[in-house]
Amino acid sequence: MRLIITTVCFIFFLFSSFSQEKALPVLKKGQWTGKLQLNPSTTLPFEININGKKKGQQFIIINGEEQIVLEKGTFINDSIHYVFPAFNSELILHKKNRKKLVGYWINYNKGKSYTIPVAANYGFKKRFPVKSESTFPYVEGNWETTFDPKTADSSKALGIFHQKENRVQGTFLTETGDFRYLDGNVSKDSLFLSCFDGSHAYLITGKITGDSIYGSFYSGKHWLGKWNARCNDTFQLSNPDSLTYIVDESKEFTFTLKDLSNNVFTFPNEQYKNKVTIIQIMGTWCPNCMDETKYFKEIYGKYHNSGLEIISVAYEVGNSFEDYVFKINRLKERYDLDYQFLIGGSANKGLASEQFSMLNQIISFPTAIFIDRNGQVRKVHTGFNGPGTGEYYTDYTKETELFLLELLKED
Repeated sequence: MRLIITTVCFIFFLFSSFSQEKALPVLKKGQWTGKLQLNPSTTLPFEININGKKKGQQFIIINGEEQIVLEKGTFINDSIHYVFPAFNSELILHKKNRKKLVGYWINYNKGKSYTIPVAANYGFKKRFPVKSESTFPYVEGNWETTFDPKTADSSKALGIFHQKENRVQGTFLTETGDFRYLDGNVSKDSLFLSCFDGSHAYLITGKITGDSIYGSFYSGKHWLGKWNARCNDTFQLSNPDSLTYIVDESKEFTFTLKDLSNNVFTFPNEQYKNKVTIIQIMGTWCPNCMDETKYFKEIYGKYHNSGLEIISVAYEVGNSFEDYVFKINRLKERYDLDYQFLIGGSANKGLASEQFSMLNQIISFPTAIFIDRNGQVRKVHTGFNGPGTGEYYTDYTKETELFLLELLKED
C-alpha cells in the first residue's frame, strides 16, 4: 500500500512539474514600456518588444539600434525568470495581467542583494513621455563632455548625438570605452537619455542652455554624478594607442598564467612562434569587452589561416577559479569562440597591471596588445569603441585590419 501511495505521489509530482512548465504565462505581443525604479522619485525607461513564437515568446530589450533577445523565460513559483545572454543578471517578473508585469532586475556581478524594482506596461510611444511641441532644442553633433567636474573622479568624454525631431540617439566615448547605445528625447530645454542592457542601467538628464548642457548621470542605484558639455565638433580624446605602452622594449614580452583546465600557460611558446598575436585583457562582465570579442571573432575567422592568433586573458567577478572558468566557458559557447583563453584572476586593473608589468599600466578593460611575428609589441590599444559609436567603430575596424595585414605580410 505504501508503495502504491509513493508511486501515485511521484506521478502527481511529475504531472505538476509538466503542468508548471506548460503554464508559462502568455504575454500580450507588441511593444511595452519598462521602467527601473532607481530611487523613490527616479525611473529609468526602456523599450521591450514581445514576439509570439510557436515554441514560446521572445522577450527583447531595445536600445536604439541594439536588440537584446533574452533567453526563454523559466517559470518558477509565480514569476518568469529572463536571463540576459551575455551578462550575469536576470529579470524576474510577475504577470499582474496581460498588460502589466512587476518584479525586479538582479545584477549578480554586484552581489545577490543588488536588485532594482521593475514594472512593465503594454504600449510604447516615446522612451520619455515628453509633450509634442512644434519647436524643440537641437543637440545634433559632437559635445565636449566632462563627467564629475571639479572632483577627483573628473574625466573627459565625447558626446555624439543624432537627432530626428525630438528623438535623440547616440553615446559617449571615453578613453576606456563607450556608453554603448543611448536613446531618448529632447523637450523644451531638457535632454533625456537611457540605456539598459543587463550590465549597464544608465539614465542621463540635462538642462540645455545655448550651446551647453548641465545635468545628472545615474548608473543603476549605486551612482549619481554630475556632467556638463558644450558643443564642440573639433574636440578629440587622447589617442587610445598612446595610453598604455611598453616600459622597456629591450625586454622580452612574456607572462605565465593558468588556462581553463588549470594548466600552466607561458607566452611565448612554440604554438605562437612566428605568429601575429593579439593579447586581449578582458572580462565577461564588461559590455565593451563583449563588443570587442565579437569583432575579434570576426577577424580571427578571416585571418587565422594567415597566421593570426588571439589569447584572451579574463579578469572575472566571482569567488573561485571555478567561477571564472564557468563564465568564460559560457562566453565561448555563446559566441562559438575557439581561440585560447586564460584566467588572469579577479576583475581588478591593479592585478592586471602587476601581471603585465612590462607595460606602464592597464587602465581599462578591454586592452588589446598587438604582437608581431618576432614577438615584439607593436601597439597597445586601450578601451574599445563599439558599433554604437558609428563611424568611430567603422574607422577603427578598417585601421585595425590594415594594420594586421601589414603585420601578417612581415617575415
